[in-house]
Amino acid sequence: IAKSHGTKYCGFFIMTISAYVLGNGTSRQQVNLEKLRSYGKIYGCNALYRDFAPDVLIATDPGISKEIQDSGYALKNTFYTRKPLHNSGAKRIEYNFGYSSGPIALSYASNSGADTIYLLGFDFAGLGGKFNNVYADTVHYKRSDDNETYYGNWVDQVQNIVKNNPNRQYIRVINNNIVPPVLAQLKNLSHQQLELFLENHK
Repeated sequence: IAKSHGTKYCGFFIMTISAYVLGNGTSRQQVNLEKLRSYGKIYGCNALYRDFAPDVLIATDPGISKEIQDSGYALKNTFYTRKPLHNSGAKRIEYNFGYSSGPIALSYASNSGADTIYLLGFDFAGLGGKFNNVYADTVHYKRSDDNETYYGNWVDQVQNIVKNNPNRQYIRVINNNIVPPVLAQLKNLSHQQLELFLENHK
């Protein structure tokens, strides 16, 4: 049973529903994902399945999508991809079909009925100009000493999703001060330091 969160108005509490979307930027490595289960539904992408089974998993790139389906993961867990393999258990993506995996996971959370949606591991920028991903140096991923990935498309897709859901509140959890200008202008997206997030999700 998920924990309830509330905002106090005029002496009483309005209960809110939270959801958590996991990108694979290294900033989320300090978060205990199992503990998050008690706070709300969890949406994730790609190789996350190797370590943790979210409520909904998304993958769009052919290599990692095939790996997930070949593993049998989708027979027991909810998984969406662009081209589901026969009898794999995978389902075809329903929202923002042409987007990248992380933003599509954000789309699913945005259509879940959650009032507040946290984005973790949506680092966008690299690590000192190098590839920033929890799964760097593993199959289907670049090396940790490769140049950082261009992230303009991810930023644009996140911006579109947030703008199209003005009645939801989005909180991007960060451990740096990198806030793309187009995201800083969104009234329903705020940025929270990782330390505060961890304090509030013990």
